[in-house]
Amino acid sequence: MTRTAEDHSFTTHDGESLFYRRWPASAGTRRGAIALFHRGHEHGDRMAHLVDELDLPDFDFYAWDARGHGRSPGTRGDSPSFAHSVRDVQTFIDHLCATWQLDESDIAVVAQSVGAVLVSTWAHDYAPRIRCQVLASPAFKVKLYVPFARPGLKLWRAVRGNFFVNSYVKSRYLTHDPERQASFGTDPLISRAISANVLLGLFDAAERVVADAEAITIPTQLLVSGDDWVVHHWPQHAFFARLGTTKKEKHVLPGFYHDTLGEKYRADPIGKARDFLLRQFAAPPDRPDLRDAHKRGYTFEEAKNLMVPYPPLSPRGLYWQAYRWLLELAGHLSDGIRLGHQSGFDSGSSLDYIYRNTASGKHFIGRIIDRAYLDAIGWRGIRQRKLYLEELLRDTLARLCKENRPVRILDIAAGHGRYVLDALQYCPRPEAVLLRDFGDLNVKEGQALIAERGLEDIARFEKGDAFDRASLAAITPKATVGIVSGLYELFPDNDLVAASLVGLHDALEEDGYLLYTGQPWHPQLEMIARALTSHRAGQAWVMRRRTQAEMDQLVRDAGFEKLTERIDAWGIFSVSLAIRKK
Repeated sequence: MTRTAEDHSFTTHDGESLFYRRWPASAGTRRGAIALFHRGHEHGDRMAHLVDELDLPDFDFYAWDARGHGRSPGTRGDSPSFAHSVRDVQTFIDHLCATWQLDESDIAVVAQSVGAVLVSTWAHDYAPRIRCQVLASPAFKVKLYVPFARPGLKLWRAVRGNFFVNSYVKSRYLTHDPERQASFGTDPLISRAISANVLLGLFDAAERVVADAEAITIPTQLLVSGDDWVVHHWPQHAFFARLGTTKKEKHVLPGFYHDTLGEKYRADPIGKARDFLLRQFAAPPDRPDLRDAHKRGYTFEEAKNLMVPYPPLSPRGLYWQAYRWLLELAGHLSDGIRLGHQSGFDSGSSLDYIYRNTASGKHFIGRIIDRAYLDAIGWRGIRQRKLYLEELLRDTLARLCKENRPVRILDIAAGHGRYVLDALQYCPRPEAVLLRDFGDLNVKEGQALIAERGLEDIARFEKGDAFDRASLAAITPKATVGIVSGLYELFPDNDLVAASLVGLHDALEEDGYLLYTGQPWHPQLEMIARALTSHRAGQAWVMRRRTQAEMDQLVRDAGFEKLTERIDAWGIFSVSLAIRKK
């Protein structure tokens, strides 16, 4: 090593202090930064050799020790969840930008194995605007070798809670480099254990990211070890084929074991990585235009296919007919399902029922059915979205108080307004709250909820069109906090959404804050389209997903700058905070 590391730490999103190393640029003006993400069981120092071997003296290098690894705290091999660690990545990048005066577009990522899955999931869920990424042997599917190992792990975790398993991999199956083999066996900071929570979370996140890799538009280089004993190849190839960027390249390395960038003849892939990084930094940042994604592209095709009914006597047609019949039958017993049939499963009334999360129905069996309905993964995601909305709203109100600015809240499609009014219980009393919705029933129920909470002196609920820019621009006084939650997900047309966002920009003060939601992924899209009805006169509820990158671009084009994001553990619903610019 010719460059000396500095030891640093950063405070991540839950208050934990994680360790990282920094190697400042050693020649000329700093051109950019490379963030290194290590394999599972290991730590950042195991990637320190890349600082010299990549031969990029005008770049800073940063290498973290992930939570529960190396010199970072936490139970070895564990994390509260895989999604928790993905959010750690975002917090780390935020810290680097704020502390070392970097822009996201100045940063490239080099990641191996589990670190590459963390980075891929982060790229999918948070849509960072980094320059590029190099992914070496991402652990999209670990070779467990034991038959039915994954369902067995799930079953055992359900019985006894979280537990730990030890890696079976010997160093001689990771690399042909004798020095790397020896250091792996003697390194006291390497831990063989990994928790079932993290391992199962890794599998779930990897499946989702590989299936939806088209959402990732970051320039990507993929390095595949040809003789990998640790992970399967086919998900890596599927991921690459589906990637949503035109700037992508894949290199298969014959004879290489899993520690791709620590192999005996690693000069070849490291040279390829160096060349890729330099080419990306020599060109302007790649920013694909996603504003027309409602007219073309993979989410457009996905939604269009869901609109086409199956032939009535086909196996799939018969299956969904039976499913709808059973759902109608369940509606006679379950109050939630009956309400969905009556008002639309996407209506404000249905969502308010989901938020209350109290099973109700005829007799004991009706309550059991209703509980199963309320516990569907999509509704769990909706409730988590509500919690994140409340969290970010409280944080935003605290920002305004700290800035000594008035608190005036505007929600342009509030449903019944429950999530806003619930959040106010834990915040300083605002100056004004204006809730709007286009549905007469929602307005009526929202007004009743305001009266029930005794907030008539500061809050009012009125009818309004969230897509009418002129109507939004005419609101006075201008709000300091704007909210749009669960609305844009119901409308596929980006032109409508863009007009609404510009109207929100007009309705907010300069440096006002915007809270907006997204739905970049959903595992039950076909069930929703084939079996559930919307609030639009009983029409099928067909959703066109917006990737996080697409949603963020619409917000950015309307004159906002994204500050932070929350997303549930399943990657279904996101909540983001942005600030209004001129």
